[in-house]
Amino acid sequence: MLKVIKWLAIVFAVLVIVVIVAVIIAPMVINLEKYKPRIEAEAAKALDRPVTLGGRIAPSVFPWVGMALSDVRIGNPVGFSEEHFVSVGEFEVRVRLLPLLSGNYEVKRFVLRDPSIVLEKNKSGRTNLEGLGQQEGAPDATPPPAPAPEEDPTSAPAQLPIKSLVVNEFAITNGAIRYIDHGTGVRHEVRELNLVLDDVSLLTPIAVDFRAVADGHPIALSGAVGPVGAEPGRSPIQFNLLATLLKQMKIDLQGSVADLLETPRLEMRLAVDKFSPRDLLADLAQPLPFETADPKALTALGFSLHLSGTPEAVQFDDGQMTLDESRITFSGRARAFDKPDIALEAELDRIDLDRYLPPPPPEKEGAKAPETAPASRQEKPDTDYTPLRQLVLDARLAIGQAKLKNVRIQNMALKATANNGIIRLDPVSLDLYNGRVTATTTINVQQRQPRSNADLAISTVQAGPFLKDLLDKELIDGLLTAAINLRFTGDTADAVRKSLNGKGELNFNDGAIIGIDLADMVRNVQAAFALADKPTEKPRTDFTELAVPFSISDGLFRLDNARLNSPLLRLTAGGAADLVRETLDMRIEPRFVATLKGQGDTVERAGITVPVMVGGSFDNPRYRPDLKAILQQELPDREALEKMVPSKETLREGADEKARELIEEKGRDLLRGLPLRRQQQPADGQ
Repeated sequence: MLKVIKWLAIVFAVLVIVVIVAVIIAPMVINLEKYKPRIEAEAAKALDRPVTLGGRIAPSVFPWVGMALSDVRIGNPVGFSEEHFVSVGEFEVRVRLLPLLSGNYEVKRFVLRDPSIVLEKNKSGRTNLEGLGQQEGAPDATPPPAPAPEEDPTSAPAQLPIKSLVVNEFAITNGAIRYIDHGTGVRHEVRELNLVLDDVSLLTPIAVDFRAVADGHPIALSGAVGPVGAEPGRSPIQFNLLATLLKQMKIDLQGSVADLLETPRLEMRLAVDKFSPRDLLADLAQPLPFETADPKALTALGFSLHLSGTPEAVQFDDGQMTLDESRITFSGRARAFDKPDIALEAELDRIDLDRYLPPPPPEKEGAKAPETAPASRQEKPDTDYTPLRQLVLDARLAIGQAKLKNVRIQNMALKATANNGIIRLDPVSLDLYNGRVTATTTINVQQRQPRSNADLAISTVQAGPFLKDLLDKELIDGLLTAAINLRFTGDTADAVRKSLNGKGELNFNDGAIIGIDLADMVRNVQAAFALADKPTEKPRTDFTELAVPFSISDGLFRLDNARLNSPLLRLTAGGAADLVRETLDMRIEPRFVATLKGQGDTVERAGITVPVMVGGSFDNPRYRPDLKAILQQELPDREALEKMVPSKETLREGADEKARELIEEKGRDLLRGLPLRRQQQPADGQ
């Protein structure tokens, strides 16, 4: 028995020696060059592309199974201008043979030198990737995929078919990728592509060094990934990477990916160093997405956040962003990406939005703005509101200070929600020119045209500075309090104006109407209506109380008994303004009265009325006196007129110096200026 075992051992040893010698000698005696045409033909048949092996084929068998090729080319199909689809200068791979049998991969070398890929689309829209691996004219023999079996929740998770992996050298050097679209003329090129992986193993982090030049701009990615773990797919994979774009933008990525084979979960810290979007796009020869009024806007942007999630949901927190001089903190989440369902909270310290608005168009001296015809329905297709109908939103925004259209606001708070096509802004609140504004808005996009309504409440806002900043005009001054409700349909300016309905009331206290002097109209008709020399000072009508109730019906704005109370003056106004045609048809009735009471005076006062008709357009309003009404009214006699102006003795009783000056200087001038008065005023001023 021992002799048999001895002879079997000798035979086995001889066989092993023979195999080893054969493996070593085989590459030396077998000439693969004569098989090259057949290899090229089989490869061309499999790829449906011409294949050429220009260099020598250098195989190796033991102890490293490998192959070295050079000058490998895969051609393009007919109909494309580039000769080659893929070309490789040198390719070499060597793997240890025996460990492969047990699922252990030991790679000595994987090197790809001078690889080049050309992705091409011809003018007919066909790409050179189409038909790759399928013979021209051959039917698609691939059977339809069978239905996936139901997963057993108790089954073990899938695993990679690798027990261990070690790569001594992995490198892709001097690679190139080109994209050519002959239909649009678009061309892109990535050249000088180099990728080196060091210390490739399942048990240690893998060092990554990637560099390339994309369309003439350098990009780089460096850092470490791993370890993958002894059981790939079970342990979280760490990564610490730094990406650099155009030597300007640096992106730091630190985190991990877990459960890669089943339900991947990402945990990551993302930080983008401050950079200039304006300079970055300039280096890319790309325009800004929008032109800004301030050429220094969009010169500083940076942000960081913590991100976690799965393919079904993502959450981000601890977000911080810098945009020029603004600072933003934010957090939120997103899920159900087909809708999507978004929650967001953000706080902004300050921002000047005027910097980011388009610059005003250049004014050409003597040029007249072209008249634009009303847009027809065919010129603007209906907006598809399907994304807004699906959107689920819960957002909150707080802004410390902001400026828009030169209007400054503080302490703004906004809550926005969306669900089933109904979008609500409730509430919106802000401080505005020493006052407070609150609003609620609802937009319903469930139908083809959106329907909107808004409620606005304004409390003690300084109207003068507000309108001066907003319109660069002095129209009215005073403390504004208002309540407004509006409803409209549509998403264009014309549609909104035509469908606008609502009501409201504006109340101004202790102010003035700038640009018109109603008291001067009473005392001097010629000066009031530009029949005499214009005064050097800007006219104004002071008041203690101005109430403007209004209603809007299908774009027709109506004044409902607007009234102004002022010492010596009462004013009522009514009429309409057509918001669609932008025309005015109003009547203002100023009445000179003999009382110092303004705000809170409810007694019906007799006096002299000088009606003013307001017509024309919004851009060019016209004022004219209602002379017929003036001539038809019954004027008081001299004694009644004098009684309408208090005497000096009356003024001294409880009236201050300012009131006395008002009555003496304004009241007496009113009497002297009456067009129908002929008698001269007494010298003593009585």
